[in-house]
Amino acid sequence: MTTLTAHLAAFAVATRENLPDRIAKDALARVTDTLGIAYAARETEPVRVALNLARSWGGHAQAALIGAGDRVPAPTAALVNGTAAHALDFDDTHVPSILHPSASVFPAALAAAEEVDAPGRVLLAGVAAGNEIAIRLGMTAHDETLNNSVFFERGLHATSICGAIGSAAAAAVVYGLTAEGVADAMGIAASMGAGLLEANRVGGTVKRMHCGWAAHGGVTAAQMAARGITAPASVLEGRFGFFNAYTGIHPVTGAPLHALLGDLGDVWELDRCFVKPYPTNVFTHTGIDAALTLAARGIRPEDVERVELSVPVSVTRTIAEPREAKVFPRSPYHAQFSGPFTFAMALHGGSGLGLYLDDFTDESLADPSIRRLASTVHYAPDPECEAIYPRHFPTIARVRLVDGTTVTEKVLTNLGTTERPLTPEQLALKFALTTRDLGPERSAALAAALDELPTSATSRVLLGSIEQ
Repeated sequence: MTTLTAHLAAFAVATRENLPDRIAKDALARVTDTLGIAYAARETEPVRVALNLARSWGGHAQAALIGAGDRVPAPTAALVNGTAAHALDFDDTHVPSILHPSASVFPAALAAAEEVDAPGRVLLAGVAAGNEIAIRLGMTAHDETLNNSVFFERGLHATSICGAIGSAAAAAVVYGLTAEGVADAMGIAASMGAGLLEANRVGGTVKRMHCGWAAHGGVTAAQMAARGITAPASVLEGRFGFFNAYTGIHPVTGAPLHALLGDLGDVWELDRCFVKPYPTNVFTHTGIDAALTLAARGIRPEDVERVELSVPVSVTRTIAEPREAKVFPRSPYHAQFSGPFTFAMALHGGSGLGLYLDDFTDESLADPSIRRLASTVHYAPDPECEAIYPRHFPTIARVRLVDGTTVTEKVLTNLGTTERPLTPEQLALKFALTTRDLGPERSAALAAALDELPTSATSRVLLGSIEQ
């Protein structure tokens, strides 16, 4: 019987050998978005820590660091660049797995491509295959009874755990490994994936490094596989394998197996992976949209007496609990995971596509008007929200005004999804904002490098275009 990793590895190699043009275009869009996010994050504390650590380690100059110009060993580059790609919580999101694939997969594929100077299309094939594998692993853990991911129910970060395996597949594809080598790389990486979500609730910066560690593990696993380290063939479905250990689900029949392998290569889950319009936890987005719409309707912060937000109950664990930490977040980054605070900020009015990084400042956290409004926000369950989660992450906002009237605003699907896609102009604005510090000359060079990437004989031109 063919094992699950063998199926996934065969798909990855087939993607390298025959990358569909539509999927290549999708991969290029994710490379563009993730590269911009990582560049914008280069001055954040976690990225500075990872960068300084990388420099202290030293080693062979194999792969470049985004926005820094340094060259370090490929696994180290993946660690730093993956940390940057996830540090702003601005990375792409798949529903219903609630997983952010590109923030680990692209840095892993890029590091491998820089090490061996792979053609641009091979880099894109690695990104496409790795992203699809990571997403499908996440999909397999969805429990219809819980109406949630088992990863999330257990406090596990699916993005980093599944991302390590997807990153290994991506790097192995770029390195040119056989199907057996790709399977070994994924199997090795299954012992390297990790990530707990407690920082989402109460703070800490470690979550911002999760995708960096996943990318680091993926590249390391692929390098080990290339040098002869092997993995158990049943590493996913075995008694002591990935799924039993992390989820207790055995994907050998039925819906879990179809989620992992069904129509693999013909139907792409990537189509349901959307670019984020706001640099906040994805569960806050429909609340932000509701606040922006209410502001457009003429509702002012000083008009508001009480706000009741209905979201799926499981979502409240991330964006509403513990209440004190969410109403009064202790840092701009923690505010990005607060439903009450992001709602209040959006009603006050923000930048970019509605809220942007510029809005998350210490001054915003101390603003009396924003703090007052955030303190009026409370959460209540609603069957309409439960019925459509996790296919969508809805918010129903009921706002009682000081004059005694109540206004309601429903936002049932996220901006950026297939139901509400971002326009080319909105996508261009996001990229322009994240890369604005490049200046005209390097911005033009990066744009040209991205345009040429699908046909370029080298991937190194990508970061070479923006090196200091």
